[in-house]
Amino acid sequence: MKLEIRKLVTYVEDTFIEGGKVAQRPLKLFAAAAVLRNPWADRGFVEDLKPEIHELAPQLGEILTAEILRVAGSGEAVEGYGKAAIVGTSGEVEHASALIHTLRFGNKYRTAVGAKSYLSFTNLRGGPNCPVTIPLMHKDDEGMRSHYLTIQFSIIDAPAPDELVIALGASIGGRPHHRIGDRYQDLKELGSNEA
Repeated sequence: MKLEIRKLVTYVEDTFIEGGKVAQRPLKLFAAAAVLRNPWADRGFVEDLKPEIHELAPQLGEILTAEILRVAGSGEAVEGYGKAAIVGTSGEVEHASALIHTLRFGNKYRTAVGAKSYLSFTNLRGGPNCPVTIPLMHKDDEGMRSHYLTIQFSIIDAPAPDELVIALGASIGGRPHHRIGDRYQDLKELGSNEA
């Protein structure tokens, strides 16, 4: 089974001023997205998705992770991370989910950036120019709210009805002037022993 990538899209955003105040450390948000033919398109209802998952998810994980590392410069530089998938209108949301909700995909990224947190995600159905929305969290600490960020961009001609958009997102830094505390401060103030 061949991985049919029509295009690879890279999105980069650098924020130098936030709220009218210069950022002490600029925030870099970036993403890599593959536009590919949906391997289950035109096949009716497919009961067993595993053959395509096992074959394609690791390849996508490697390709997109390599692109993220190219932009970041190294896995260590990545602080926030997440993933997203959009299936075209002829597919099922299950098709989008299938290729990103497997360790065969996510562990390529986790290992490359030395992460401990789970990958936050979105998966949905959409047409061309549908926003690719990638929620991020800190790669080592789910409670670090400074890295609760969202990358959003679109690809004018994707996904076509029989395509998928599979994406990884990352940040170098957190919100420039974060000041809402973190989950642990809330728990302490609420008198909770929950970790």
